[in-house]
Formats: sequence, structure tokens, C-alpha cells
Amino acid sequence: MEKVTTTIDHSILSDARKASRKKNMISFLNKIKKNKAAVAGGIIIVLYLIMFLIGPIIAPYDPYDVQLDQKLQAPSLDHFMGTDDKGRDIFSRILYGSRLSIGVGFSAVLFGGTIGTLLGLIAGYYGRWIDSIISRILDIMLAFPGILLALAIVSALGPSLINVTIAVGFFSIPMFARIVRGSTMEVKKLEYIDAVRTLGANDVTILAKHVFPNILSPIIVQASMRLATAILSAAGLSFLGLGAQPPSPEWGAMLSNGRDFIFTAPYMAMFPGLMISILVLGFNLFGDGLRDALDPRMKN
Repeated sequence: MEKVTTTIDHSILSDARKASRKKNMISFLNKIKKNKAAVAGGIIIVLYLIMFLIGPIIAPYDPYDVQLDQKLQAPSLDHFMGTDDKGRDIFSRILYGSRLSIGVGFSAVLFGGTIGTLLGLIAGYYGRWIDSIISRILDIMLAFPGILLALAIVSALGPSLINVTIAVGFFSIPMFARIVRGSTMEVKKLEYIDAVRTLGANDVTILAKHVFPNILSPIIVQASMRLATAILSAAGLSFLGLGAQPPSPEWGAMLSNGRDFIFTAPYMAMFPGLMISILVLGFNLFGDGLRDALDPRMKN
């Protein structure tokens, strides 16, 4: 009888969670639709993701094909964004480079968000000396400006896109950890957590099935905001020569190459710079909309 009662209680809790999530999803979509800035940001992101998926397929030229007889050609019907100092089609290089620039940003946030979320869950749920140790480590990481910490890591590991991803993701860890820690401390005090614990659920089950789903909102908001910072930071490191190496068509590296021709061929730097700026703007607009819809408390 006790086993049947426990199963029924778990079923009731599960149904209640599903109904609550469905209601929250409908409310979230309605709020996003009303936010014009968020819709505009979402459209920009979708267009960039389409370019990420099909860019290399629709590229009219090989981005690595050197044609010295066509170097530094201004934008035209043959070369929509012109050619660089080696005769390579800039439009094709930007399409191919979208997978590098966007991929690094997403990978860095995934890396930093995963580790930061795990640390935040552990610190917030267990508290006491575990929380103290994790919090002090996070404080040490936050003592360094993010871009300087990334520069130090890349300088130690060596210039490459993989190392840039690790470096940018590393300085994203404390941001995720602190937000998750605070949210976890609030959720673990709720009555339904005590009810689930009374029913015999262990800590891993409570964290995975009951705490984590209820703190997703601030994590999603933080991830959307960090994507803009990650992409911009990765492009900045590549601009400094610490990320993608020639002849890679990464946008930051293309921007760095174009600065030498800023007066004779300004389009070499203008187009990669615009691609980075518009993408960062899109994530910021969409991130603001997500914040207002999912967690208005973060607005201030």
C-alpha cells in the first residue's frame, strides 16, 4: 500500500509540473511576441543560424582560393563584397567563417555554462563549507577582467580556435555559477522539495528533476546574454592574432587582415565588422526580451 501511495504521489507531482510548464510556455511566447526588440533580435539570430547551416553550400567561390590577378577588387556583381589582398572572395569567406565565429561562441558558452551550472547547483544545494570553497574560487576568477583572463589562458595554451573557446568559456563560468547558486538556494527552500525528499528521492534526483528544471529561466537568459560577449571576445582574440590563424576565414581574423587596407580597401574590414556587430546586436536584443519574459527580476 505504501509503495502504491508513493507512486501516486510522484504521478501527481509530475502532472502538476507538466501543467505548470505548459502554462509558463504559453505566457512566455505571448510576452516575446509583444516585445518588438526581442522579435527583431530573434529574426537576426535565425538568419545567422541559416547562414551557419547553409553558408558553405551557397558560397559562390572557394574561400581559400588565391587569385592574385583579382586582388583588392571593389564590391561588384562578380564579387558581392569585393576581394581581399590575395584575391579571395570576401562574401564566400564570410559565409564559411560563420561556422567558425558562431560555433566558437556557442561552444564557449556551452563549456562555461555547463561547468558553472554544476558548480552553482552544488554550492547552492549543499551550502556550508562546500559553498564557501566554491564561492572563494569564483571570487578569485571574478577578480580578473574577463578579456585579460582569456588573454592569459590563450597565451599559455597557444593561439588556436580551440584554446580561444576554452579561454572564453572559462571566464563565463563564474557568471553562470553565481546565478545558479542563488536560484538553487531559493528553490531548495520550497515545500515541494521537502515533500520529494520525504518520499525518498536522493540528492541527485532532486537536483536533476526538481531543482534544475525550475532554475532554467535565469540560465537561459544568462546564456543568451553571454553568447554576444563570447562571440565578441573570440573575435577580439582572433583580431589580436591569438585565435584563428591564416588563412582561416574567421571574422575577427578577417577584420585584423583588413585593418592594413583600411584606406585603400575599407570593405575588407567593413563587412566582417558589420557581421560581428549585427550578430552581437541580435543576441543582446533577444537576450533583453528573454530576460523580461522569463526573469523580470534580472532587469535591475
